[in-house]
Amino acid sequence: MTTGLLLVDKPQGLTSHDVVARARRALNTRKVGHAGTLDPMATGLLTLGAGPSTRLLTYLVGLDKTYETTMRLGAATTTDDAEGEVVSTAEPAAIAAVTEEQLAAGIRALTGEIDQRPSSVSAIKVDGKRAYDRVRAGEEVELASRRVTISAFEVLAVRRTATAIEVDARIDCSSGTYIRALARDLGAALGIGGHLTALRRTRVGPFDVADAVSLEALAEQGASLLASPAEVAARLFPVLEVDAAQARDLGHGKLLSLPEHPDAEPVAAIERGAGGGSASAQHPDRLVALISVRAGRGRTLVGFPNDQQEAPQ
Repeated sequence: MTTGLLLVDKPQGLTSHDVVARARRALNTRKVGHAGTLDPMATGLLTLGAGPSTRLLTYLVGLDKTYETTMRLGAATTTDDAEGEVVSTAEPAAIAAVTEEQLAAGIRALTGEIDQRPSSVSAIKVDGKRAYDRVRAGEEVELASRRVTISAFEVLAVRRTATAIEVDARIDCSSGTYIRALARDLGAALGIGGHLTALRRTRVGPFDVADAVSLEALAEQGASLLASPAEVAARLFPVLEVDAAQARDLGHGKLLSLPEHPDAEPVAAIERGAGGGSASAQHPDRLVALISVRAGRGRTLVGFPNDQQEAPQ
């Protein structure tokens, strides 16, 4: 059975759906999904799930993320990034008048918990239709603000010209943050407008782009690049080791008696070295289920099929 998590370093110019389509061909399965869309202009870490492991993607969507970005202050666009039409440009004198202290104060104001209005060309649905589709159809779209957390807004470099201030930054943020909106709002606060010119996602929760593979490697190596469901779950959740009998019980929907286990949800129920007693190439660890533990009883939230078979002797 083809199942597991795949970390892909998405190149510029492709949609997240394009990457999923290529993964389906490389893995020879239709059941591939992704957690957290990247726009075509963006590059970096895209997390994919294949087969039953797509059930884990729900838990990846809400993880915090890290981005490296370049913001151009001095012009605003229709899309808050370089792909949109320029709607306003600041006078060189206004750009030159922005001090380092003002820039730093603008960044501080966008750090911590903030209310952010998503870009009108986001994938958020409005009455069942994507906001960007409504914008492309000529509609005016004003999305409601949402609470997000910018835990770090680190300036890496600042470059000044007569027509722009370019800011390279590294941003740690909660799920649902729009980096384009940060560029827009920083430029607006300084009175000169702003938009995004480059964006790269480098981290999703515990997963780093340094561990991601290229589409070329995926096409050549296919399913051998998949991380196992047990490996992924162990990095995301507390682990409960279960024996074969407990694994069967969870598979049949039975409750486990766990009088010593603290209340927690979700917990990864993992059978170590399934079928062999210890983890090995022939008997890898198996993710049995994600469970909820309450008052000493373990209940299955999401079950995973037994995809492991005895290796030939």
